Amino acid sequence: MDATGFTRDRDGAGRARNSRPRDALGRPLPYGLPGVPTTPEDVVLSPAEALEEAQRLLDEGRPFHAHEVLEGAWKQAPEPERELWRGLAQLAVGVTHRARGNDTGAARLLRRAADRIAAYAGAAPHGIDAAGVSAWADALADRLQSGDAGGEPPVRLAAR
Repeated sequence: MDATGFTRDRDGAGRARNSRPRDALGRPLPYGLPGVPTTPEDVVLSPAEALEEAQRLLDEGRPFHAHEVLEGAWKQAPEPERELWRGLAQLAVGVTHRARGNDTGAARLLRRAADRIAAYAGAAPHGIDAAGVSAWADALADRLQSGDAGGEPPVRLAAR
């Protein structure tokens, strides 16, 4: 039981699970308040499903939740793809920081994401536009570091 009187959820292996409600940007809300639905930690999606769901969430302005989907794909990915999925998850976290007003943290994560994703340019699996996504992340990081607070065009994870 924590200081609020709630018992923390645990999975079958005893790992802590956070059932605390979250807002659209993934910030924890007080227990008892309604939050937005999150992605279950044990969800298994194909790469195509993960990309489609992450893109939908990004388009809806829910990058934290897109991160959860991409993190799940990263953890399930075969070794040759893991760093690409890790980079995509970092990109979503960078966009989350941007939405929360933390431009410095956003720029750092976007740079890390761009570097990881760029390594797959020209050979990315699942139709992922690694070159385009990496360039988008670098451009946004440049703008954030220069103090440009303007709106950014949406990121497209995969070629259509």
